[in-house]
Order: sequence, then C-alpha cells, then structure tokens
Amino acid sequence: MPPSSSRPPRFALAALLLAGMGASGAFAQNLTIGIGGSPTALDPHFYNASPNISLTQHMFDRLVEQDAEARLQPMLAESWRPLSDTVWEFKLRPGVKWHDGRDFTADDVAFTIERVPNVRNSPGTFAGMIRAITRAEIMDPLTIRFHTAAPHPLLPTELASVQIISRHAGAGAETEDYNAGRAAIGTGPYRLANYRQGDRTEFTRNENYWAGPQPWARVSYRFIANDASRTAALLAGDVDVIDQVPSSDLERLRRDQRISLYEIQGLRLIYLWFDYSRAENPLMVSDNEGKPFARNPFHDVRVRRALSMAIDRNALADRVMEGTAKPTGQWLPPGAYSYNPDVPVPRFDADGARRLLAEAGFPQGFRLTLLAPNDRYPNDARTAQAVAQMWTRVGLRTEVQTLPWTTYAARNSRQEFNARMGGWGSVTGEASYMLVNIFGTFDREKRRGAANSSRYSNPTLDALTERAAATLDDAEREKLLREAVKMVTMDEQVMIPLFQLVNVWAARRGFVYTPRMDERTTAMAVKPAN
Repeated sequence: MPPSSSRPPRFALAALLLAGMGASGAFAQNLTIGIGGSPTALDPHFYNASPNISLTQHMFDRLVEQDAEARLQPMLAESWRPLSDTVWEFKLRPGVKWHDGRDFTADDVAFTIERVPNVRNSPGTFAGMIRAITRAEIMDPLTIRFHTAAPHPLLPTELASVQIISRHAGAGAETEDYNAGRAAIGTGPYRLANYRQGDRTEFTRNENYWAGPQPWARVSYRFIANDASRTAALLAGDVDVIDQVPSSDLERLRRDQRISLYEIQGLRLIYLWFDYSRAENPLMVSDNEGKPFARNPFHDVRVRRALSMAIDRNALADRVMEGTAKPTGQWLPPGAYSYNPDVPVPRFDADGARRLLAEAGFPQGFRLTLLAPNDRYPNDARTAQAVAQMWTRVGLRTEVQTLPWTTYAARNSRQEFNARMGGWGSVTGEASYMLVNIFGTFDREKRRGAANSSRYSNPTLDALTERAAATLDDAEREKLLREAVKMVTMDEQVMIPLFQLVNVWAARRGFVYTPRMDERTTAMAVKPAN
C-alpha cells in the first residue's frame, strides 16, 4: 500500500476504526510509539541495524521468529529439519497472503535469499545470515530446501534475522521503491500507510494476517531523538510507549502511578574500535603538536590494550548509565551460549596504561578524535565524553565528535573514521553473529564481514569461526566459539568492550509491553491492559 502525502481524512480513519471494532472497544484503539533510534529505510534488507529491523518487522515476516528471550519459534515456516549434514528442509505455512492478496510461496523465499547480499549502497547487509546457503531448491509451493557447503547447525537461528519479501513486488525494486511504498508489500501484521523518513511511520492493521489481527487499528511509530522530549511526550500522553528510557528519568517514572517500566538484560554491547584499513597516514590521529602520524598507532596491540586499561567501566555503568548497563569484557551476557567465563571485565589501571603507551613509543601520548553517534544508543554522547576524559588522563588528548545516526552510519561504512564508538546486538544469542559480521574479514563473495567497517582481518580467526559454524556438537562448538571470543577480546584486543545495555521501555496506564532481549521495539509487543 503506497504512502499518502498526509494523514488520512477523519471520515476515512473513523470508518477504519469502526470496521475494526470487535467485542471490546480496546481492539480498535490506536497506538503511538516513541523510539530513540532513527530508522534509515523501509527496505528490510538495506541495513542490519536494530531501528531498521524493528520498523520493517511490522510489515515483513521471517521464516523463523525469535521470542522475547531469543528462543526460536515457527513463523512463515511451520517446521524445519536437517535432511543431511548439508541440506535443511523448511515446510512453509499454508494460506499466507501478501498484503495485496497474492499467495506466499517458496518462490518468494528463494527470491529473498537471492536479493539479500545484493542490496545496493547498503551500509551493513544481512549477507552474513545466508552465507552458508549455496543453493535454494524449491520442492513445491510450500517446501524449500537450503543446501550448504558444510554442516551449518545455526542456519534456522540465522534465518530468524532475514525478512521475507515477495518476488512480484520486489523484482527489480531498489531501496527507494520500498521507501516510496511501491515495494513495501509484506505478509506482516501491519500495512504501510505513511512513511516520513526521520520523523514517523504510520501503519494500519492487516485484518487478514495469518496469525490473527493485532489489537491496534492504527500505529504511529515516531522517531524522537531527544531523551527529555521522549519522556515528556509519554507523560503528556502524546505517545503510549517509549524505548531507550533515559536513565536520568528512571526514578521519577518509577514513582509515577500512570507509568509502568519494563526491563530485561539485553544482548547489546557498546564498544570502541579502530580503523584497520590504513596502515599508513591514519585519519584523526596525530602527535601532540598536531603533526599526522605516518603509521597507524592502533595497529599496535599495546596501544589498544592501553586504551582499554585506561577506562573505568564501573564508573561508566554507575555514573553515566546510572545502573542501566553492566560492565563487560566480551559481547555476551553471563549464561549465554558461548559466553567465555575466562574473559573477565578488564581492570581499570591508569598507570599500567601509561606504561604500555611508553613501551609502544608514545611516552607523551598523542592526539586523537573519538567519533560517536548522538541519537542512537542510550547516553551515547555522554559515554563518549566520559571515555575521552579517561583517555586524556593517561596522556591521550582526546576530542569528541558526535553525529546523528544516519550521518554516522553512512560515513562509518566508508571508513571515514578511526577511533569510534559503536553498538552490536547479538540477536542470535551466541558469539558467531559478531564474529562473522563484525570481525570476519570483509569479503562480499563469501558474505562475510558485512558490518566490518574497520576492515580488521585475521585469517586465523576466520578459520576458527568457520570451523565452529560447521561443528554439529553443541559442546564442541561452544568451546571453539569461546576460544574465538578470547582471541578477539584478550589476545588481540581487536575492540574495547565497555558495557552491555539493560533494555528499558516505559508505557502509559492501559498499555503492557513485553520487553525483548534483542531491544526491538514493535507494536506487536504492546497489548492492552486487562
């Protein structure tokens, strides 16, 4: 359904509400959500970033769903099973219709797999999620088999991140066609009504949704970057639910009888990392007189370790994040599959950091610029400023530059930064998601390193990751993944983990939110209070 240029006429909206009225008036209520992260496109394959995924999941389904605690559930696929070490068979759900009334079939799934790695101008593709598939074989309209070059037990988990599009609407369509609404035809619980990039998206309920209609007749999905404005909109009743609840507002909201908070330990890591694409003439780093370096100091593991040791993660979690984050030395929370108990939270050691810098040839430190988004993660700009102060205290004169997420993401994908802050949510609930997409050597043909904007490359790590991915025994695979985690975070100090977020949503009275570990904010997670 193409977007309109303005809000629908009052009589049309009234008719829609009356038509959707069920046994309870609540069934026809509208829902307004205020989000803190800016989606950049309606194309479900354009950018593997949580705001984009949260937005497009309203329209597009997956073969496999993950529930709020990252457990696999059937969705467009009713079942799946391995036929051999290198063949998976998926049985599709019968009777599913696209928003335009046409039938969903295995051909649409095959078309989706073909398109995913070939989206033009993508700053971070989903190619890593289908990297194991060498061929999609359509057996009948409701059966498809995926062939892999090697055993790949994680395929169903990875396919939970791939939204399915139709061949008839998506053939030849570019990202702009989705943004314009021409190709935004899914099987999901909501239809597109209006899309204003950087502002809001409006949806109407899909009355013919295969899983039954949602309780909300109309959803307004608003981007509100400013933390104070997001809270104010909730308290004023302008929005019903907000995500990324500002840590500074938590206590006040807890005391407000009109508001309920919903929290869960998330899978999102906030971390720092560096540009590895330039061994010479690095960007945004110089000596103390401002003279550019001929060599990239971040290629020296001693420098990276020094920068990690200079950070007091407990102070970040307690003072900057105000208890909404957990200090970490890796990218999964304790208890998760492939979490490595032998990788501790790095100890804050300013003197040790100075010694390492001197050993690396920088006894007086140097200058650098730390880049960060200012509207993507909770307290992202404040975190960057705090890190800069800690680095400056050990002799690294650090300037901070913050940018809106849309600008930051595009420039980051072009390697225009050096030291920068980022975030990654391991939605598969295990280590290989980050190993493949962030630390895997960038290779379009192998569909590896899709989000590796640093261009880090380590063939030994690549081989270990691939070996783990092809290991069928869960215990042995976990052992290999733990080894890779240690290699990245301790042996090579490829990036500097800071903390894992605790995901928090706030809702007005009358609305109940199911908090998700993957931090995705959707209308489907909101229900009317009984």
